[in-house]
Amino acid sequence: MDRAELGRRGEDAAAAYLERTGMTVIERNWRAACGEMDLVALDGEELVLCEVKTRRTPVRGTPEEAVGPAKQKRLAKLAAAYLQRMGDPDQQVRFDVIAIQLLSRDRALLRHHRRAFQLESGH
Repeated sequence: MDRAELGRRGEDAAAAYLERTGMTVIERNWRAACGEMDLVALDGEELVLCEVKTRRTPVRGTPEEAVGPAKQKRLAKLAAAYLQRMGDPDQQVRFDVIAIQLLSRDRALLRHHRRAFQLESGH
């Protein structure tokens, strides 16, 4: 399985998980000039922007560790672009991370980090 396939499988698993927990996935792989948002969902009335990280092994760190400050800044830019396009730039959003660690060919450990990080507003 190549990296793209690994990522797709992780995102499929994450989207299915969110739906099972009662969220509604409204966008997958939403793209803007500054990058791509893996999943956009509604948790009740709350807009959730979700980064999905899938790893085969922990050699390069946990999936969560891949969402460091630089990635968080890119996600903030994506959030602003998404909200602008949707016509509600002041909408509050929640940033979640779903970390998936493969255990075997047909098993994986999924960790959902709600409010994984917050960004300070520029106001």
